Amino acid sequence: MAAATDAAVLVGLGSERDLPVVRLAAQEAATHDRPLYLLHVFDWAAALEAESVAGPRADAEALISEAAAVAGEVEPELPVTGEIVEGALVAGLIRRSETAFLVAVGDGGVTCGDCVPADSPAVKLAAQANCPVLVVRPEPPPQGPVLVGVDGSTSSQFALAWAFDCAARRKARLLAVRAVESGTEDPGLLTGIVARCASRHPSVSAECHTIRGDPGTILVEQSRSAQVALVAARGDEPWRGMLGAVSQSLLYHSPAPVIVVRGVAEAPLDGA
Repeated sequence: MAAATDAAVLVGLGSERDLPVVRLAAQEAATHDRPLYLLHVFDWAAALEAESVAGPRADAEALISEAAAVAGEVEPELPVTGEIVEGALVAGLIRRSETAFLVAVGDGGVTCGDCVPADSPAVKLAAQANCPVLVVRPEPPPQGPVLVGVDGSTSSQFALAWAFDCAARRKARLLAVRAVESGTEDPGLLTGIVARCASRHPSVSAECHTIRGDPGTILVEQSRSAQVALVAARGDEPWRGMLGAVSQSLLYHSPAPVIVVRGVAEAPLDGA
């Protein structure tokens, strides 16, 4: 469903390693005229094992304060709220995602080769959240295009609408990519879908590329020069689980920040 007009960009804050997430989330919140909400989960079990509960609690409060200061440096006028709650981080974020505009998390900072572990909070959120999920990498992205994968499915068209809105607000160009198998090129499909969405965003310069090959591999390669990559949680793959093969490929291997667009099936296609 469509998010309320005052729905916030929600940041899952685990440690100081997530400050890059705060920076990008603050930019995203300001770009979409949304407030920023910082959520840190306090581990009482760990705190009780410390010499004093006051120490871990003070550390948690200091982390929220530091994150709010980082957001203020990025966007001084951005409304920022911080909260410390008890419980599991992923469960808390999934619960809060029901009323959020976007949930932003880091990729965990733990990699296997060049990929995010399949059991990381980022992957779990992308599979279960009730709103789009932004997964932030440790390194800042280049100032390239907004990349979106389109396979013609309804869900990928919602991702395209989100991508157009992102590109318009970022004043960036949009790169729409469709990967096809041999004999199914049909470049008119992609250009037609993009043209319908482009009519609502005349300021956005959009390119369409239909490329033969594996969709995940192609989008990962294209994402290397993108400032952000968007993909539907699951495209035209009803037999798969909550994440499709392409969204998993981007989460696991893309060096760019990834927005997995989900929970917006009733949202208007102009991304408003």
